[in-house]
Amino acid sequence: MATMNGTSHNNHPPPPPPPHILVVPFPAQGHIIPLLDLTHKLASTTTITITILVTPKNLPLLNPLLSSFSSIINPLVLPFPSNPSLPPGVENSKDMPTSVIPLMLSFSNLHSPLLQWFHSHPSPPKLIISDMFSGWTQNLATHLNIPRIVFSPSGSFALSTMYFLWSHLPTRQNPNDQNELVSFHTLPNSPKYPWWQISPLFRRYASGEPGSELIRDWFQANIASWGLVVNSFNELEKPYLEHLKKELRHDRVWAVGPLLPVNDESFMSQRGGTSSVPVNDVVSWLDKRNEREVVYLSFGSHVVLSEEQTVAICSGLEKSGVHFVWSVKEGGDDRRVDFLSGFQDRTAGRGLVIRGWAPQVVILRHVAVGAFVSHCGWNSVMESVVAGVPVLTWPMSADQFVDATLLVEELKVAKKVCEGERAVPDSDEFARVLAESVSGRGDPEATRALKLREAALQAVREGGSSDKDLTSLLTKIHNLV
Repeated sequence: MATMNGTSHNNHPPPPPPPHILVVPFPAQGHIIPLLDLTHKLASTTTITITILVTPKNLPLLNPLLSSFSSIINPLVLPFPSNPSLPPGVENSKDMPTSVIPLMLSFSNLHSPLLQWFHSHPSPPKLIISDMFSGWTQNLATHLNIPRIVFSPSGSFALSTMYFLWSHLPTRQNPNDQNELVSFHTLPNSPKYPWWQISPLFRRYASGEPGSELIRDWFQANIASWGLVVNSFNELEKPYLEHLKKELRHDRVWAVGPLLPVNDESFMSQRGGTSSVPVNDVVSWLDKRNEREVVYLSFGSHVVLSEEQTVAICSGLEKSGVHFVWSVKEGGDDRRVDFLSGFQDRTAGRGLVIRGWAPQVVILRHVAVGAFVSHCGWNSVMESVVAGVPVLTWPMSADQFVDATLLVEELKVAKKVCEGERAVPDSDEFARVLAESVSGRGDPEATRALKLREAALQAVREGGSSDKDLTSLLTKIHNLV
């Protein structure tokens, strides 16, 4: 109804502001990237305001997000706190796990400046989503009386083993026996792992490393958090997702994976770092190869292979005769570098060595790639699953042994080639496995990998299990404000 002066009365209250959430990635590349992928999904699916806590050195990783969602995503840039046990300038550690505890302890010193920011903000976040290595944010959320959701860049099987360790605090009967088995008796199938293969963070706590009591407190705070988001999907890890719901005693566990970039080469090529070979050159090289005849080798962003390991891999690749792309982390001694240079000369016709970061998603999704020699970090596992490429497993540390178990023993989409960060494979056996993996004989692992790929793609389609979980998560977020 119009008034005398022509204005209209509207009895409807203004719509509530969109939910404001704070996202806190942990400053290590394998942790930041999947949480930014989750942030991309949240931003593109609903009306929401997002603040991302980031340190200056990691701000460039936000560029793809900010270019798409500048109106709703705001970076909160806080200087990385110094720590006497970390070298100057470290804020995206490439030295995990050796420096991960000092990195976690340093990062937690952002608690006070973050609290000040909350109190000074006119419309502060009503929810925190933070990485599992940022358990201190649970105390912050409790202080602010808002819920916190843990984001796990590890799978639910691996996370189940971590939560078991921090809940049960198992000890060894013989403190010097690295092979003493730890039984995860509450988990499905009651897996057992030798002491040297369980979480390095927990082993450091058990050895009494300074600062590790806080790590214990933060993981126990993770367990007590309001909710959990996992980069996985129901068809991949259903028994362990159900186990987590049972252990946490609530159903606020959302599997929203695989969290991967949109299928856009320019977007995918921005993930990570700089490479010795431009992305276009890598793709051109692969384009000249036959379907599924190339083996891709990469051991993640932290592993610097020893000279003995480098020699064994080179020898195996030469003996196998396969076409290959090998992403080699730079570092190590000069003899290793010299040996690699000679190896590149000898295999120039059929191999491509990439020093530094490689565009892994682009490589794995290329039709020429038929097998992936991997350390089984969870991001690599998910990328291989989506690409339908079977894995040749060489777990080195952290959650990788559990991931390898899932791939080899439970899903049967992988074969074991080596195990341990100091292990050196037999070059003849390594060559045989490499040659078999791209022989075109139709291994059952390859067939199952393609079926798993379809399940992964189905999970994120409309109505799929991960799509439903994402919708459920967003509904909960909107109901909180």
